[in-house]
Amino acid sequence: MASPKKEGFLTEEQRETLRIAAQNAEVLSSSPRSPTKMALPEIQTKGGGKAHAAGGRHVRRTHSGKLVRVKKDGAGGKGTWGKLLDADPDSRIDPNDPNYDSGEESYEPVGATVPNPVHEYKKSVVTIIEEYFSNGDVGLAGTDLRDLRSDQFHHFFVKKLVSMAMDRHDKEKEMASVLLSALYADVITSAQISQGFFMLLESVDDLALDILDAVDVLALFIARAVVDDILPPAFLTKSKKKLPESSKGLQVIQTAEKSYLSAPHHAELVERRWGGTTHITVEEVKKKIKDLLREYIESGDTAEACRCIRELGVSFFHHEVVKRALTLTMEIQTSEPLILKLLKKASEEFLISPSQMTKGFSRLAESLDDLSLDIPTAKTSFQMIVPKAISDGWLDPSFLKSNETDEDDKDESYEKLRKYKEEAVTIIREYFLSDDIPELIRSLEDLAVPEYNPIFIKRLITLAMDRKNREKEMASVLLSALSMEIFSRDDIVNGFIMLLESAEDTALDILDASKELALFLARAVIDDVLAPLNLEEISSKLPRNCSGTQTVQVARSLVSARHAGERLLRCWGGGTGWAVEDAKDKIMKLLEEYESGGDAGEARHCIRDLGMPFFIHEVVKKALVMAMEKKNDRLLDLLQECFTEGLITVYQMTKGFARVEDGLDDLALDIPNAEKKFQQYLEHARKHGWLLPSF
Repeated sequence: MASPKKEGFLTEEQRETLRIAAQNAEVLSSSPRSPTKMALPEIQTKGGGKAHAAGGRHVRRTHSGKLVRVKKDGAGGKGTWGKLLDADPDSRIDPNDPNYDSGEESYEPVGATVPNPVHEYKKSVVTIIEEYFSNGDVGLAGTDLRDLRSDQFHHFFVKKLVSMAMDRHDKEKEMASVLLSALYADVITSAQISQGFFMLLESVDDLALDILDAVDVLALFIARAVVDDILPPAFLTKSKKKLPESSKGLQVIQTAEKSYLSAPHHAELVERRWGGTTHITVEEVKKKIKDLLREYIESGDTAEACRCIRELGVSFFHHEVVKRALTLTMEIQTSEPLILKLLKKASEEFLISPSQMTKGFSRLAESLDDLSLDIPTAKTSFQMIVPKAISDGWLDPSFLKSNETDEDDKDESYEKLRKYKEEAVTIIREYFLSDDIPELIRSLEDLAVPEYNPIFIKRLITLAMDRKNREKEMASVLLSALSMEIFSRDDIVNGFIMLLESAEDTALDILDASKELALFLARAVIDDVLAPLNLEEISSKLPRNCSGTQTVQVARSLVSARHAGERLLRCWGGGTGWAVEDAKDKIMKLLEEYESGGDAGEARHCIRDLGMPFFIHEVVKKALVMAMEKKNDRLLDLLQECFTEGLITVYQMTKGFARVEDGLDDLALDIPNAEKKFQQYLEHARKHGWLLPSF
């Protein structure tokens, strides 16, 4: 041991370290062929000297922490400590020394920190989840998760996502379930989903310390995963065998089975338990904003108003707060000082961002003409508020330049387009009320402006996105009908491009516009309205790094996911449930059954069950062709009964005859007298009033 005068006494802790090192050296040197000893870090003595750990020259540790055997130097023999203490502070390594060991150069201490990839991954996914709960962007969350390039750790993401959602509101719980379903198979494997949920079952005892209803909430998450077809039912049985009988994890499984998965209509109950949607509707948000501003005017509590705005959790919709607040200053003139104080404070606290503030002012500026009808002083009030906001520093001066418009720039084509948009909106609203596709198609043909078809598609989907699932389903069904009737594939592609180019503006009024657009795109592919390659075409025509490009990526993921067809056909809770090819197959089978002696009543029932009134012309076409092929005019009797009952309209009947007429040249190759038979059927149809006079 070093002299106390030079090195100072070792502390008790240092003595203990040396004692353990000695024991390790004895154990490791017991084999003559394995003289390797444990490498320990240097020990600093009280006097400032250094005590090298045992076996420091026999074993070295690489930067990754791996022990490697090195050449033994000349200090000490087998099983000894070698040079235990280095008492000479000026000593240094000499490359000319016969015992020189390059491993001693730039030696990294054993205690160096080695990054833990799992720890880094967990920290990263917390940020991704927080951002997803804030913006609701499924596509962005999936992209961020892929960018981590740590696919082997995704079961930790499942656990973290669910555990974080369990301690939040129903909105976040629903969002978590939707995200898992969206990432399933495309980003996260089935095995990782199962592993993540089993880890949650194992840790539910700890979760219950902070979340009182952890057992019930996790049971509902598991039931929802089973209903969404991302967790196999067998997971419950397998998990039971692995969990201790006394664990809360077993209670979770039992609750999921008895309370959720065994109940009648359990799928609908589970899907709606958290509200069945990942967003608050625009109307609900607007009502909350209106209420909090009214309360603020009565109380004057700016801090409380800011807290309420923050709790809305819709930072991307704060422009509505600005617009509504400014409108109040015009409706209640005495409220102006309070409103301006609130907006200024919200800006200073970065609660309302500069871009949201500018958008709020811009939206109000656009509606001033309409607002002036109810509030004559609206324009004057607005023109006084803008300079105040700019001078106080909470409105960007660029607002004035961006709102300079040239009123004389409205030529004849602009007026024509404006009138078309108004008429298109009227037609779409009538369709949402009547569900009459033939009437809508007639109205579009009367407008006689096919060059505006993409604009109609944009209006249709935009209006549907701001309504309930019924209207969204109706819009998809209509899109399918229009693609077969009067719209070309290019019309539909261009319509979606227009939608995606303006997606950011649409999101100002529709909170989850990106997600809804992705569903419409994916549904169009499933309905054969668009081809999968059209998604690439649409994406290539959009600006790089725009939100529309991300929406197309999400749509592509939805289409390629497992059971995509079934999921997307019921993405809005209903619809026809049949792809076009399925419908054609069913039509052919019901006609064959009727032709071979079947019941007309049953055939009409099958046609009605198709639930595709816009596609009944296919029944007419196939019935006429089958009558020609099999020389059985009995099929005309079925058309007569369907027409009398109103099951086939004049428009659909005319459309069916027109399609047969267009294909007569091809039919003649297989049916030599096809044209003659068609003329007979045509005379029969005109005689019974089946067709439009213009045909």
